[in-house]
Amino acid sequence: MRGQPVSIRHIGFLTPGNYPDDDPLSGLEKTLQLLAYGEQLGFDSAWARQRHLEPGISSATAFLAAATQRTTRIELGTAVIPIGYESPYRLAEDLSTVDVLSRGRLNIGLSAGRPLHADLIAPLAFDGDWETYDFSHDRVLRFADNLRGRYLGDESTFIKTPFGPQRPRLQPYAKGLVNRIWYGGGSLRSVRWAGENGFNLLIGNVTTGEQTEDFFVAQLRQLETYQVARSGNGRVAFGRVIVPIDSADPPTRRRYFDYAAGRDERTLAPQGERRTLFARDIVGTSDEILERLFADPILPHVSELRLELPYEFEDEEYRQIIHDVITLIAPELGWSREADKGKRPA
Repeated sequence: MRGQPVSIRHIGFLTPGNYPDDDPLSGLEKTLQLLAYGEQLGFDSAWARQRHLEPGISSATAFLAAATQRTTRIELGTAVIPIGYESPYRLAEDLSTVDVLSRGRLNIGLSAGRPLHADLIAPLAFDGDWETYDFSHDRVLRFADNLRGRYLGDESTFIKTPFGPQRPRLQPYAKGLVNRIWYGGGSLRSVRWAGENGFNLLIGNVTTGEQTEDFFVAQLRQLETYQVARSGNGRVAFGRVIVPIDSADPPTRRRYFDYAAGRDERTLAPQGERRTLFARDIVGTSDEILERLFADPILPHVSELRLELPYEFEDEEYRQIIHDVITLIAPELGWSREADKGKRPA
């Protein structure tokens, strides 16, 4: 049953970038090829997860620099870089370089707060007492300010370079990149902050239950809070784990259903002290998936859909999933391969 009208104009996919622990090159190469395949299929964007201490992409910046040389049209994104481990200035330099190499196709997804595995990584990443280190939203603001291209010092401040005296600013300057920062929000406080500071919003299949145990109620409140803070002007990318079975063989179909069944229990109640809520994975035929999506109360309020690929699958399975989504599901949501091609966000 269809509720409110749905109009998805932009569709992307998020890859975990898995690889065997003893052969990272093979997995990273397959992921680069997956991004190129997604571009051929017509996807508007491809996003890379950044994960530490796992056999996956630990540096989205380095990975996407390589991806700029394998693709020409598809937008590239990080989802998300925990900025707690990063220098707001050096990260700005690196990502500006990636954006220039991509010819303006980069989207930067960030998160703040104490990053995952801090007890293990922080003593290696920081000097001194890392427990007093700044993990706040202010790091995101400092990062964004570095991207604005402002000159350092005053009008009389110059530095000596092999090219002669130069007014100093972060190089390279990537015009418009500051407008393509996305914040991964999962609470009322974080989405309000993202909206008030002019950032775009990433929402997915994990959120925080605040005064509710219903995932969709919590996320709808967050979306409404963000839109009020942003006066309705921000971009919102809506993510769900979607696994169509249409072109999969019988053993693969069973694997998909077994995977989803193993994750169902976590969706039944809030998890942990932060009351984390999970949306159910959407597995089935394209018709069954569309029925679930049209019942999702968030979908009518967004125009950008991000397909979140599961962690545990193989390269050929990822290819089958994104093929079925773009050919069988996306057009039914209002998406067109020819819509707005060649246009880039300002």
